[in-house]
Amino acid sequence: MKQTFTFIILFSLLGQYLTGQKNMISLDSISNFYNELKTESKKNIELWNKDLYGPILLINPKTRAIFANEADENGILKAAGNVYTGVLPDKINIANTAVDWNGKRWAMIMLPLPQNKYNRVGLLAHESFHRIQPSLGFELSNAENNHLDQKEGRVYLRLELEALKKALKSVSEKELQGHLTNALTFRKYRHNLYNGSNVSENLLELNEGMAEFTGVIIGGRNKTQSEAFLVDGINDFFKNATFVRSFAYYTVPVYGYLLYNKDKNWNKKMTGKTDLTDYFIKAFNITIPDRSNNTVTKISDHYNGRIITEEETKREEKKKKLIAEYKSKLIESPHFEIKFEKMNVSFDPKNIIPIEDKGTVYPTIRVTDKWGILTVENGALMSPNWDKISISNPVRIEGEKISGDGWVLELTEGYNIEKNEANDNFMLVKKKDLQKN
Repeated sequence: MKQTFTFIILFSLLGQYLTGQKNMISLDSISNFYNELKTESKKNIELWNKDLYGPILLINPKTRAIFANEADENGILKAAGNVYTGVLPDKINIANTAVDWNGKRWAMIMLPLPQNKYNRVGLLAHESFHRIQPSLGFELSNAENNHLDQKEGRVYLRLELEALKKALKSVSEKELQGHLTNALTFRKYRHNLYNGSNVSENLLELNEGMAEFTGVIIGGRNKTQSEAFLVDGINDFFKNATFVRSFAYYTVPVYGYLLYNKDKNWNKKMTGKTDLTDYFIKAFNITIPDRSNNTVTKISDHYNGRIITEEETKREEKKKKLIAEYKSKLIESPHFEIKFEKMNVSFDPKNIIPIEDKGTVYPTIRVTDKWGILTVENGALMSPNWDKISISNPVRIEGEKISGDGWVLELTEGYNIEKNEANDNFMLVKKKDLQKN
């Protein structure tokens, strides 16, 4: 009797999710989205010599309703026409990513999808690349690039991208070569300013850059549409609060697209160890000129260098105030520190804030771990080596639900919080550890 009752509850919830989703989009439309990707993937199967089309989960982030293109191994998803439906467990974070779940590796994409067909197919292809990424020899790396939140790092990234915009608009091979030379000169100069930045940038570009390049090619745009899409994308990127984790979506796709026009197989020559900067320099037959400050300053005048520098100088002053506020809230004042055991996170890469050598503030983030689920909407500090997260002290404790300024922690059984009377900081502890004390 109890099992039957549980089944009815789950079935009723699923019915509500489907009804709510139908107000936004029909199951026929979902099926059509899958067919669009399937068609374009077959057309471009030689891109990676693999069919990108495979298991996909489209998720309604508000209801956690699943709309998949095939069944899972455990029989959780139920057929509804050409689509398989279900509800994603709370312990699984929702994000545009690849995920192993119920016996399969899936591409996960949040609904709603873009209305523009090219953008829609491109997004599905991007995440589908992440699904097959390990089989292509690329590690899933999200290396920190905090130097791109510093003034000089941002200036020379913006200059590189301005040069790439002009490269896309070039009307002659000579003009194209000139802008590519300048773009890569700005890039090499930036790498010289920040020790190790060439490695950290390369790791993210091999991950997200190659995925976005894949989306651009699979998307199905013609030459004019592709170039306009890439230029518009860079212009929109400049509006992001930070470039730290999102820059790779705009650098490699441009270099890759331009190179693809010359060599349809260039991407298949990549490995997880390839230095993309050096590869592009050789592939485009570029000679990097003297990278002295005078040379870089001179060529920057062709790409709004003075305006960019002025804008970044003003931003730097505002950023100092914001960093001071977060340091006071999450480091200097009493705070709540939670250590990870087996965590999984989802966050918005466009608004994170590096805090010197103390870590990175994520204004919004969701963390799942053995100890429960943490949902943050007003800032949390991730440690530099990703072993703990800090939030403001709790203000309300209701059993296993604990909340504070812009965050909620839902604890699993066996965990509790404890206050350190010496410094007023809170910490997460296992109940058996409390008993020992």
